[in-house]
Amino acid sequence: MATPSPLGLLAELTHRCPLACPYCSNPVMLDAVEYELDTTAWSRVFDEAAALGILHVHLSGGEPLARRDLATLSRAARSAGLYTNLITSGLGLTAAKAEALAAAGLDHVQISFQDSAPEQNDAVAGRSGAYSRKRAAAECVVRAGLPLTINIVVHRGNIGRIGEMVTLAMELGAGRVEIAHVQYYGWASKNRAALLPTRPQVEDALAEVAALRDRYRERIAIDSVPPDYFARYPKACMGGWGRRSINITPLGKALPCHAAESIDGMEFWSVREHSLRDIWLHSPAFNAFRGSDWMQEPCATCARRDIDFGGCRCQAFLLTGNARAPDPVCHLSRDHGMLAKLVDAASPQPFVFRSRRAIDRQAPLMMGIQT
Repeated sequence: MATPSPLGLLAELTHRCPLACPYCSNPVMLDAVEYELDTTAWSRVFDEAAALGILHVHLSGGEPLARRDLATLSRAARSAGLYTNLITSGLGLTAAKAEALAAAGLDHVQISFQDSAPEQNDAVAGRSGAYSRKRAAAECVVRAGLPLTINIVVHRGNIGRIGEMVTLAMELGAGRVEIAHVQYYGWASKNRAALLPTRPQVEDALAEVAALRDRYRERIAIDSVPPDYFARYPKACMGGWGRRSINITPLGKALPCHAAESIDGMEFWSVREHSLRDIWLHSPAFNAFRGSDWMQEPCATCARRDIDFGGCRCQAFLLTGNARAPDPVCHLSRDHGMLAKLVDAASPQPFVFRSRRAIDRQAPLMMGIQT
């Protein structure tokens, strides 16, 4: 079977970040700034991505605004013919920077909020004043004439405020709001017990999202990513392993998905030594779970194997220790029962942050974690 061409590129420009979110899906061990790909290397990657058939690039991190060459990189990606989307916390985004990015050809901005309530937002972010700075950044984006999406990651502590989050997005002038439940990879896996919502919370949230879509269909687009642990079938993670997208880390390693480094024993080629085309077609990591030959039962003979592609490989590995195992989210998996146990074991408790400083800032504001 011919290898399909990728559509998207996630460019992790840096792992530097002013926040300390406990649900961060970046690796536990972050890439050091002194080894980040430079401007020339990223510009070459963007050219190679366009030649490979990629249509859009997400400029991400960490916090991509930590890169002083962000406008230059945006211009390079746009010059390559790629649709450019900046994924940012908003901290550090001034009116001047927003205008410079717009002039460089940036197409879209996505700003993340931790909550619709300022105090809870700052508590989860581990940064005092983060909420007000995010609002100011959103205003700069809109004034610069850039389309805006608001992203809010949902967990036990804020799942009851989805309606307020949608209202916030509309107040800020966003054309789209993304309601994404926590994915338990990287650092987020350390906080799974504190972040997992209850089943009644999830059921209420799904019903509320449906009602909000109906109520505001003419005003704002509402995207929602349901939580895996409460599903009957797994998601088609990344549209299938090595089928639609490429993720480049700050050091230049090419991954089939954002969390792929969590799987032990995988070999990831770097854009420092290989072209993007060579990586896409021939690297061991991208070919590891393409097609269905690798699948175990019940996936191997399942009618859905070309729909969900066996589910998430990273999740299968993290929960079972076997990256070839059926994703435990699937009710047909022999490991499906472990998800109910994990949900039952979840409870309100202090978050584990990346730094002692962030924990100290957070300590007086633990009300962000609620039952």
